[in-house]
Amino acid sequence: MFIQTESTPNPATLKFLPGQSVLEVGTADFPSAEGAEKSPLAQRIFAVNGVAGVFFGTDFVTVTKTDAVDWDHIKPALLGAIMEHFQSGQPVMSGEGDAAGGHADHDGPDGEIVGQIKELLDTRVRPAVAQDGGDITFHGFDRGVVYLHMQGACAGCPSSTLTLKMGIENLLRHYIPEVTEVRPVNV
Repeated sequence: MFIQTESTPNPATLKFLPGQSVLEVGTADFPSAEGAEKSPLAQRIFAVNGVAGVFFGTDFVTVTKTDAVDWDHIKPALLGAIMEHFQSGQPVMSGEGDAAGGHADHDGPDGEIVGQIKELLDTRVRPAVAQDGGDITFHGFDRGVVYLHMQGACAGCPSSTLTLKMGIENLLRHYIPEVTEVRPVNV
């Protein structure tokens, strides 16, 4: 098994490509070791000293490290943990710990606008963000403001504010006149 690694725009996050499916659909975000019991793979990765967060996409794993460690010191252990997991035959997610589809539900008078927002996110934004090892999902819409949740490499990325304001906000405002602003939320 050969695992490729790619840097991301977030210097604290590295993208690992195991060359096989990680999740069939959706994503799974583990911003801390709490909650990792839903995933044998996440538990194995968090066992490596210096891991701050783990995120799964369909064909990649992104790992965020603490500032106290260097990639040179933990990358070999992470490669070993990921390889051991896939060779063990264990599932990536166990029991009811299925992957999330992403977007929050929205009930209310703005249903049509929210549908357009989700469509643009799914077709234009999320594929590009996945290339960088993260995901951005719809969290809410209120009086012209779109609230988005940033995960994986996007969470805490130095360029995430620029991506939100200059990229996503401009895109949504162009196609959906009712959108006036985009803001991040921390879930």
